[in-house]
Amino acid sequence: MILRFASLSGFLFFMFFAANFAAAADCAGLKSRSGPGIQITAAEIVPAGPLVSPAIKPGATPAQMLPAHCRVAAVLTPSGDSHIEMELWLPAETWNGKFQAVGNGGWAGTLSTSAMASALREGYATASNDTGHKGGNALFSIGHPEKVIDYAYRAVHEMTVWSKTLIEAFYGQKPRFSYWNGCSTGGRQGLMSAQRYPEDYDAIIAGAPANYHSHLHVSDIALIVPLLKDNALKVPQAKLDLLNKAVLAACDEIDGVKDGLLQNPEQCKYDPAVLLCKGGDQADCLTASQVETIKRAYAPITTKTGELVFPGKSYGSEYSWSMLSSSQPSPVSAGTMILTYQDAGWDWKTFDLERDLKLADERTGFINAIDPDLGAFKARGGKLLLYHGWDDMGIAPGNTVNYYTQVRSKPSLKEGDWMRLFMVPGMGHCSGGPGPDQANFMSAMERWLESGVAPDKITAHRVSGNRIEMSRPLCPYPQTAKFKGTGSTNDAANFECK
Repeated sequence: MILRFASLSGFLFFMFFAANFAAAADCAGLKSRSGPGIQITAAEIVPAGPLVSPAIKPGATPAQMLPAHCRVAAVLTPSGDSHIEMELWLPAETWNGKFQAVGNGGWAGTLSTSAMASALREGYATASNDTGHKGGNALFSIGHPEKVIDYAYRAVHEMTVWSKTLIEAFYGQKPRFSYWNGCSTGGRQGLMSAQRYPEDYDAIIAGAPANYHSHLHVSDIALIVPLLKDNALKVPQAKLDLLNKAVLAACDEIDGVKDGLLQNPEQCKYDPAVLLCKGGDQADCLTASQVETIKRAYAPITTKTGELVFPGKSYGSEYSWSMLSSSQPSPVSAGTMILTYQDAGWDWKTFDLERDLKLADERTGFINAIDPDLGAFKARGGKLLLYHGWDDMGIAPGNTVNYYTQVRSKPSLKEGDWMRLFMVPGMGHCSGGPGPDQANFMSAMERWLESGVAPDKITAHRVSGNRIEMSRPLCPYPQTAKFKGTGSTNDAANFECK
């Protein structure tokens, strides 16, 4: 019996060793796939263990444990001035048969390894790229038009094509489904794929998309420049908190629940002039100049002829408006001016809304992903899930609502259940804020694409440590969550979408 057990153990060990040896050999063999347009710099089996990444500071967060996988690193060169670094991680043992690519943020310049880690743990082959440059700013763009094209759309497309080729080479079959999952710049990248390369992905999750890239950044600068020229217009954080409390006091219960969240900020009509100081500047009131600034923040940025540049900030998000006391424009937004003028020393004092918007559109408009004609993506059965936090101060949520409305207004795109938008009360830019900001959009998308079950609601959670403080249903826009009248208002089960 002992011998028989030892023999069985030896056999299992041999099979385990043989399987891992075969996987290692198959992985290493991917280096031979180098050729025109791609140089594979690494193809190696990474044993199960913690995620190692330059973006993770030792001891800063708990290590993310990863399953064993084949790590492929490559440099893509679709043009003579391209240098796109990408990685593809292939599960060595438990591939689910699917591919999930993840997006970037801001001006990118790095791999999104944390998002890749999440996808890998769920069994996906997963990929990310740096969009063709290093560093999260626009300085790479000066004198390098091909690199700007890579950032705009080519890097993601090239990564996608090569990832599918390498997946088939490693597993001997193509992925059954291909998903895109990204927020902010990643949301823009997802919409760009749907518009420009509808065959690349079967399903796209696009959160808080920075899809109107040029208008977003120009409007951001237009809001801030007057404050930089006149300190009296700045609004300190303490007064933003005061304003936020006043807005919630006035509008919180419009949705039937007093919970510190606005389910639909579009219904709030609070006038900040209510807080106008009766005498001089005091801690518990707003000066006339500060009221002026706040009204400008709520209002859309428009041209002299009334053309919309970008929507205004949402009621209820005032606590996050740190830009109203800033000493310079956002470096991310200033990057579009650096790109537009090809000048690393661009000076905000020269900013002119009418002139600079026109030039930014002319010179950087190809980065925008605003085409509402998604007919080709829809025709092949594609699914699009948009989401945006109502408390997002970085990208006004009205931009996503506007894009969704524009797509749905096209007669050919009204039919069929292929696109949904979920607005998240109390969530900031992609995450954070006082509301429930943790939601499994990927799981909802899988059921939608693979089983035909469209998401009528998605449960979101607010988590503190390991404890769930609140859960709420996210509803397909324009529906919102309504309290049923009984039970805890922190429990999603006591709400319904109406």
